[in-house]
Amino acid sequence: MGKDVIVACDFPSAAATLVFLDKFTGKKPFVKIGMELYYAEGPAIVKELKARGHKIFLDLKLHDIPNTVKKAMAVLSKLDVDITNLHASGTVPMMEAAIEGLTRPDGSRPLLIAVTQLTSTDQETMEKDLLIKEPIADVVLHYAANAKKAGLDGVVCSPLEAQRVHDRCGKDFITVTPGVRFADGDRGDQKRVMTPAEARRIGSDYIVVGRPITAAADPVAAYERCVREFVG
Repeated sequence: MGKDVIVACDFPSAAATLVFLDKFTGKKPFVKIGMELYYAEGPAIVKELKARGHKIFLDLKLHDIPNTVKKAMAVLSKLDVDITNLHASGTVPMMEAAIEGLTRPDGSRPLLIAVTQLTSTDQETMEKDLLIKEPIADVVLHYAANAKKAGLDGVVCSPLEAQRVHDRCGKDFITVTPGVRFADGDRGDQKRVMTPAEARRIGSDYIVVGRPITAAADPVAAYERCVREFVG
């Protein structure tokens, strides 16, 4: 699995997104479309960015009863994204239904990955707010094992858990890791973080980077630095 940097395009509109991406002359970064942008613009922004040559991670984190998720994934399968996701906490049957819905009549489908625990969650908040008392690393590994059992391609996890996920689920089981910050950068609302270089050493396949690139004075330079540190 080739490593890559996915730029989180967490913008409020298509116009703002395109202004940002137009800075990358001659480059086509792998981009993440999350809830903010997708809810503002709908499928049109996905189609526009695909037409421009970008790979897309559609980050909508589906979580509902299996039949609802299956039908929603069948709709998303028509958008030709490269990766999409759901919450592992939705259970194995929900993840199995998602795979079924996402698979097109010709057998093809985007990669499907499961969110384990958000990188804004730490042990204290998990125990207090979610009443989950197990160590957070064990919870992540359990969710990853469930995702693999359901037939998914990988998980979203903190870089702190990436190597353990590979050890448990195999080197071909994809780890997509947000919570990446430059060593000299601001952590923001992220609690379980690493630098791009640390994420590379610990085994992340993809890193998702938002504000350290999108809010940088020179986003292209920040992106190139991230690629150098993570991909080499």
